[in-house]
Amino acid sequence: MQKAIVCVLMLSSFALGQSNTAPSSQPAQPASVQAKAEDVQSIESLLAATYDVISGPAGKKRDWERFRSLFYPGARLIPTGKRPGDTEVRARVLTPEDYIERGRAGLEKEGFFERGVSNKIDRYGNIAHVFSTYESRHNYDDAKPFQRGINSFQMVFDGKRWWVMTILWQGETSDTPIPEEYLKK
Repeated sequence: MQKAIVCVLMLSSFALGQSNTAPSSQPAQPASVQAKAEDVQSIESLLAATYDVISGPAGKKRDWERFRSLFYPGARLIPTGKRPGDTEVRARVLTPEDYIERGRAGLEKEGFFERGVSNKIDRYGNIAHVFSTYESRHNYDDAKPFQRGINSFQMVFDGKRWWVMTILWQGETSDTPIPEEYLKK
């Protein structure tokens, strides 16, 4: 009887994602997309590559293969915010492909430069969380950003390279100014 209870508890823990071992059925990387080693060698290089690949002047096509190479299979990008006149905060869950399809035209038409201005990095073993305060501009040399906010990155190190698992973000508003602690260099 006691063995059966232990077995059920172990299965429940695994089903809830509480196992100490990762499932092996997920491929490490799609075969068609190879990351640049310098993009994925550290947390900082992965952050820099993520900002760099979506940035560029109006009319410049982005390197979407490079973008894809930064994300672990099954990764998600999740913008949050309120619609004008709405009081409820909403989140939209996107795959990297969804992000490309929804963002490609706007990023390339208007020009878009996003950069991290302050990063708070927490790491435990092979996982990391980064609150990355960002500024967005239409032109690289615009004096003021048209938007600021915080990207919440979750990353994983597979023993060879870093991957983006999730980016959850919220733009700054008058109701939610960026706290000083997330503006420090």
